[in-house]
Amino acid sequence: MMIDDSRAKRNVAVLVLAQAFLGAQMPMIFLVGGLAGKSLASNVCLATLPISMIVLGSMFWATPVSAIMQRFGRRAGFFLGALGGALGGAVGAYGLMIQSFPIFLIGSFLTGLYMSAHGFYRFAAADTASDEFRPKAISYVMAGGLVAAILGPQLATATTFAFVTPFVGTYLAVMALNVVGCLLFFFVDIPKPPVPSIDAPRGRSRIELITTPRIAVAVICAMVSYALMNLVMTSTPLAVVGCGFEQKDAGFVVTGHVLAMYAPSFFTGHLINRFGVERIVGTGIAILGAAGIVALQGVQLENFYIALILLGLGWNFGFIGATSMLAGAHAPHERGRMQGLNDLLVFGGVTVASLASGGLMNCSGGAAEAGWAAVNYAMIPFLILAGGSLVWLMFYERRANA
Repeated sequence: MMIDDSRAKRNVAVLVLAQAFLGAQMPMIFLVGGLAGKSLASNVCLATLPISMIVLGSMFWATPVSAIMQRFGRRAGFFLGALGGALGGAVGAYGLMIQSFPIFLIGSFLTGLYMSAHGFYRFAAADTASDEFRPKAISYVMAGGLVAAILGPQLATATTFAFVTPFVGTYLAVMALNVVGCLLFFFVDIPKPPVPSIDAPRGRSRIELITTPRIAVAVICAMVSYALMNLVMTSTPLAVVGCGFEQKDAGFVVTGHVLAMYAPSFFTGHLINRFGVERIVGTGIAILGAAGIVALQGVQLENFYIALILLGLGWNFGFIGATSMLAGAHAPHERGRMQGLNDLLVFGGVTVASLASGGLMNCSGGAAEAGWAAVNYAMIPFLILAGGSLVWLMFYERRANA
């Protein structure tokens, strides 16, 4: 029977534009956040704390935003996220102007509200999609980040010194992106979840959900993919500049990385349908390991480029694959509960990674080279965890189906 995915395709088109335009603020902030933090912090080890506060905010807001979407619909949650992004940009700019690190951190925490809502674009793409179209819908929306990968770093470079105080222009540009970009959400056509009746199935509890083997492994792989990507990317601008290159070089490296994060999304969904989600996630984990190996071979500019491109590609396969695995492992009435829990755990891991990134990079022997090596060695145990859990799941399900 032919399934009509016309509504899903319209929603995907809107979400692709939102990912491209509003999503540009994330590479902007990740490019300049550590450098701006270093200019304000009294202790260089706290340079990446602004990035950590964004991720902490995302973790904090994940469950409330998911609950709001479950009750009032996706559109309400996306508008709320854009409001958080605009406020975060404004407060961050103000903190820079008065040279206040605490206020700058508050702005970063508010930006986390946008990052949390942004994380639900991929789930929203699946809401009205058929089972066959779902992996493609998720990957197409993620592909919108391809434009963000080009637009974001270019905007950051163009606005860094637009005002007397460096980086103020970047944060004001972030505010403007949210104010203008939120208009896209008027075109989102995703029905509000129905209010459950008294006798409607309540679904599994959070404990029951997270202890379901397939869900547990999906969450672990998503956590590891995103956390390790953040761990390395957060330190990259500091490492590139610390190793004697210019900020524009760091911008080009980050652009290459973000392009690699999103460009494969045009075919990731097709690969998942053809080879199976477990193989694609496993490939992503392996590529993340390859990124660490390349990074440890030296600190020439080409090493940074190759390592960060591999890092982006590994994140794409690992994170989109894990998202697809999770989306097919829970019922619609469990959506708000499970997706909020997933992003709470994922961004909790990313928070720890971003906090660790600054400490490893700036406090591991003094030289930038030593810090960069420490960051990449830290990937090893988590790659083993994700790879091991995926292998276990494949054997577990094979025995269960036998």
